[in-house]
This record gives sequence, C-alpha cells and structure tokens, in this order.
Amino acid sequence: MDRFLIITNKEKDTDLLVTRKIVAYIEQAGKQATLSSVSSVQEESDPVTIPEDIDCAIVLGGDGTIIQTANDLMTHNIPILGVNMGTLGFLAEIEEHHVPEALERLFQDDYDIENRIMIDGNVLHSSKHQPIPEQSKGYALNDVVIARKGFSRIISLGIYVNDSLVDNFRGDGVIISTPTGSTAYNLSAGGPIVMAQASVMVITPICPHSLSPRSIVVSAEDTIKVVVGKSKKTQEAEAIVTFDGNKVIDLGTDDVILMKKAKYNTRLIKLNYTGIYEILRSKLGKDGD
Repeated sequence: MDRFLIITNKEKDTDLLVTRKIVAYIEQAGKQATLSSVSSVQEESDPVTIPEDIDCAIVLGGDGTIIQTANDLMTHNIPILGVNMGTLGFLAEIEEHHVPEALERLFQDDYDIENRIMIDGNVLHSSKHQPIPEQSKGYALNDVVIARKGFSRIISLGIYVNDSLVDNFRGDGVIISTPTGSTAYNLSAGGPIVMAQASVMVITPICPHSLSPRSIVVSAEDTIKVVVGKSKKTQEAEAIVTFDGNKVIDLGTDDVILMKKAKYNTRLIKLNYTGIYEILRSKLGKDGD
C-alpha cells in the first residue's frame, strides 16, 4: 500500500497529535497521506472527500467514526483500518501503540481483509405522504431501527420475511441487525451475538408488550419487510426509522420498510492483534472469570 486517507474524529484526537505522527510516519516511508476529519457522529458532518487511487483509509476514533466512514466509503471499495482512540471497541483493529508496526505491515501488504455485510433499506410511504426519492433510502453497517417517535405510544408492526408473516408485534420497535451490529443495540435489547463472518441478519424486538416475541436470525439472502400499523384503531402511528443511528426518516401508518443485504460490503483490515473472543470478554466484563 502506498496511498493513505487519514480520517480523524477531532473530538477524539483534539490536538491531532496522533494524526500528525501517523502522517509523518507514512511520508517518511515515501508514501502518500491525505488528511481528512469528521466532527462527531452525533453532528451533521460534510461527506469525506476521497482522492483517487486511495489504497487504504486509516480511521482514528471509535466504532461510531468507523461506521460513519464505512457509509462514506461504501461505493469506493476502500479497505478501512480502525485505530481505537476511545474505550475498547469492536471495530477498531489496533490501539495507538501498535500504529508503527501496523503501518509497516500495510507497506508490505501483510494483512487480511474481512468483508462485513451491510443492509440496504428502502422506505415506501403510503399515498398520504409521498417522500422525496433520495430521502427514502439508507444503508447500515450496524443496524436499521424502527421505533416509536419521541413520547408517542407503543407502535404496531407487521414483520415479514420473504413476504411471509413472522409476527404482528406491539412494543417500542424492532432492530434489524447485521452480524457487525449484533454487539450494539441488538445485544442491549437481548439479541444474540453473531460472529462477524456469518451471512445473516437478526430481527430483535424492542420492549415487546407480550411474553412471546424473541430474536429471529434469518439468512442475509432473505428480504425483511416491516409494515407500520395504527397504534390504536383510531390513532395514527408516529414512528421513525434510523440507519446506523444517523439517517432518520419519519414514518406513519401503512408505511413499509424493505431491507435486504446491500450489494456493497465494508472491508475491514485485520492484523490479528486482538481476537473477537478476547474483545468480547473485555467489553462484556468477563475477564478474570
């Protein structure tokens, strides 16, 4: 690898000390480094400018920054190396003290690529409120969440897989997760942890108003459809759908969200510094048991 795009969350590396060290190391090796930055995954950020012929994106931040970068780079097929600048994350491959060794391995093309599936989602509004076309689509590396809006009442959702009804569900919402996102909101809602290379999607209810709903794991080749019903016979639904916690689209009664595996993958560089089971033990507080 010779040409690198450095993407820094400036709230994690506020003085850019680590970023400048990485740029200097790359340039001293006779390679090319282009610097970009993002404000915060909680704020609106301008899309990352991507020069031509970039071999690798090095992302300094946490999992949120990597997820945002994955969406920005989705159509460019550029592999991503995450440098953890916060608490222990699931996506950042290396810690700051491993950067020189990691860069040397990248220079020598000594690494593996792990492909992570993404979800392609389309929102089909009922005829009452047609959307602007570009507002009706989103992609997610982690998850798509359909949830009640603000302080509204519980919502009713019809959940289908390949047009077969799975459940008519009432509660706070539902999470459609990739294996990557299975350790995020899905896990907090009681869903299963799925290994990253599995080609599946996970459907997990949020605060179901019954004892029966459970997570369902389906093939990544399936199509998932969620139909928003009325909260009550006389009350229109108020809900939202979010893609990776960023893009938000308002939903109403009879709106439909169609989800399938995207044609794009997120390509993560793996150097095998920390195994997934070690990360799980540390992240979930199991060390020492």
